[in-house]
Amino acid sequence: MAAQTECVSVLPGDEIPASLIPSHPKRALKLGPGLRHVPPSELIPTVAGQLVTDRKKNSIWVEYNGGRYVPAVGDLVICAVQRSGPDYYYVTITDYSPNAILPQLAFEMATKKTRPQLTHGALVYARVCLANRHMDPELECVSPTTGKADGLGPLVGGMLYDISLGMARRLLMRKSVEEGKIAVLEELGSAGLAFETAVGRNGKLWVNSDSVKTVLIVGRAVKETDDDKLSVEQQKKLVRRLIKEMS
Repeated sequence: MAAQTECVSVLPGDEIPASLIPSHPKRALKLGPGLRHVPPSELIPTVAGQLVTDRKKNSIWVEYNGGRYVPAVGDLVICAVQRSGPDYYYVTITDYSPNAILPQLAFEMATKKTRPQLTHGALVYARVCLANRHMDPELECVSPTTGKADGLGPLVGGMLYDISLGMARRLLMRKSVEEGKIAVLEELGSAGLAFETAVGRNGKLWVNSDSVKTVLIVGRAVKETDDDKLSVEQQKKLVRRLIKEMS
């Protein structure tokens, strides 16, 4: 099939045809949120939404905006420091879940002397490295293979916005415009705005810029795109309007 991704609407308990389940000769099938595996080979949706399959990555999940975020290994999240212990920072990923732990040495080149000094409320961009029903999640800010930060670490300045879980997943797609149908950030950049963002799978968007007005415009554009479920063309019109209002 030429397309790498496919979307089909599903309801809880629907039968998923075998033709929609991707297969790969070398990669194991990766199940995302919204699906339950019933042995030996049946997949059942647990929520209503769009069934999305990515045949290149051999993955399948249900895209939906409702529900609560459940940490999964490999997820990128934006967390807030609550307190510090001798070896760990205790951070919140969501308002309704127990604290996660972030080792103080889980930062690039961190030692007892050079580890970051994070106070209450500090924001951190991290990756979930341990997620177990019976244990608090554990986070890291370095690649386990290279030891590099790869963009993870403390987030200084900027503003934090709440977005839907569906929007977060779409923004984190490798091709967010083609696959996720989210063009708003690309359009804002093309319009000449200079800013940086970090997207947390836990429904968080951090925006930073030298211009406070730019931070507000970017946050507003993403929120309106999310809340109003704007198409790509509508996102382009929104950006043109906001840039005009800004000038």
